[in-house]
Amino acid sequence: MRRSFGNLPSERGRGRSAAAAARAAERGFTMPELVATLTVAAVVTALVMPSYQYVTNSSRVSAEINALLGDLQYARAQAIKEGQPVTVCASADGLTCSGVTAWQQGWIVFSDPNANATVDAGEPIRRWQKPLTGTDTLDGGGLSALSFNRDGFPMAMAGTATMTLHDASATARWTRCVQVTRVGRLVTELSGVGACL
Repeated sequence: MRRSFGNLPSERGRGRSAAAAARAAERGFTMPELVATLTVAAVVTALVMPSYQYVTNSSRVSAEINALLGDLQYARAQAIKEGQPVTVCASADGLTCSGVTAWQQGWIVFSDPNANATVDAGEPIRRWQKPLTGTDTLDGGGLSALSFNRDGFPMAMAGTATMTLHDASATARWTRCVQVTRVGRLVTELSGVGACL
């Protein structure tokens, strides 16, 4: 004769609970559980998307303005090193200066011993920047070319120049500038700082 010990399940009871657990595992999610999960996922996505857009726009704009700043610094350093003028100019083809003040098409850095801001025979192109991505615009601040003399000072520049980068929306929070002073100081600025608008 078998004795039952209160709350301990019998062998037969254990088998039923295991079978019930197996059936419950096979069933999957109920419709209300699925709807609740999808709703939470949609809300989280809606909250994260503006942050993601900010990060991607900010990274792209920063990379583009830093590329310009780096090439201007390189040109200035090369002018001092070579002891002769070096020019940075807007260029659509990577071989010649385009003569426009819109730099989003790209630019080149080249040795310019005669300081005419034109790529002549025998003047090597040191760097070439391809066009900016998307619909970003880069206003040269009235400059189609910028030459540095052997002392690192900008040539033929009356005052300070501000080159301004805008994204397609021209929103102030995405605007970045490079300011070039008469003594060759190069500074990046955010919108609302100095002449950066």
